[in-house]
Amino acid sequence: MRRILGSMAAAACLAAAAPAPATAQTFPERTVKVVVPVPPGGSTDAVARLVTLRMQAILGQPVIIENQPGAGGVIAARAVAAARPDGYTLLIGGIGTLAIGPVVKTPDFDPLTAFTPIATLSNENMVLVVNPKVPASTLDAFIGYAKANPGRLDYGAAPGIVPHFVSELFKLKSGTDIVHIPYKGAGPVVTDLLGGQIDMAFNNKSVLLQLVKQGRLRALAVTSAARWPELPEVPTLVEAGIFPYPLEVWWGIVGPAGMPRSVVERLNGAINAALQSAELRASFASLGIEPRPGTPQEFAALLAQDAPRWFDIIRITGIRME
Repeated sequence: MRRILGSMAAAACLAAAAPAPATAQTFPERTVKVVVPVPPGGSTDAVARLVTLRMQAILGQPVIIENQPGAGGVIAARAVAAARPDGYTLLIGGIGTLAIGPVVKTPDFDPLTAFTPIATLSNENMVLVVNPKVPASTLDAFIGYAKANPGRLDYGAAPGIVPHFVSELFKLKSGTDIVHIPYKGAGPVVTDLLGGQIDMAFNNKSVLLQLVKQGRLRALAVTSAARWPELPEVPTLVEAGIFPYPLEVWWGIVGPAGMPRSVVERLNGAINAALQSAELRASFASLGIEPRPGTPQEFAALLAQDAPRWFDIIRITGIRME
């Protein structure tokens, strides 16, 4: 495990040291494609579209989104890992897509060595919500109801990504039996949650906060270290004694392993410039997302730091993928 976690940092250092071919000096000369491993409508897709809109103005070439959902990010991850390492095919994702899901589901595919880290994008926290038809207005009442009705409630999440892991950790730590209903991404989960087809979900602040404020969903707890200013009456799962530590979600952009140094630096500079845009920051703030600019080396270090915690969550929850 130490070897695997160290490999991403090593890859970043090699990318920074490797000589760049002459063609990289004029990058980009054509359209750049950013693969998004979820359907349109979720926070990952929203972050991708906001960032790529600014990137194309900075790079002077079109930057397009291609949604490739399914298999906990493995489909998208494999496609990008197999692409030419020329900077024209990139992948956006969080810890679930870039490290955890593929390792859990396909042991032959090591995402920590298959990619070149380029830049972090943003971070935020998650919230536990229920459909208002669920007869519980507080976290304690919800846990009590779930315990009294084992197997009656269900939650939605795409298998092998962070909401799935967080939901299973919640079940384990709260002693509840809540059925997992698999989805391809956050968009369909929210649609069915609003329609009452499912009872509960964990997802990001950017996806759910406005729906909570509109009264269309009920917030019961948040995963952050402190309560949200927007929902001061909603406790954290740490203060409730359910989670041992706060859990943060973040996004970043990677490319195939072996990308030239100058291409990585050009993309990193464009992404960081986009994140400094006043318009993008205002858009992020309206969604409850915090920009997170940084270097490729810092991104590699973040992956190496975060992956062990999530691997531990998978271990203690006993999640298994078919």
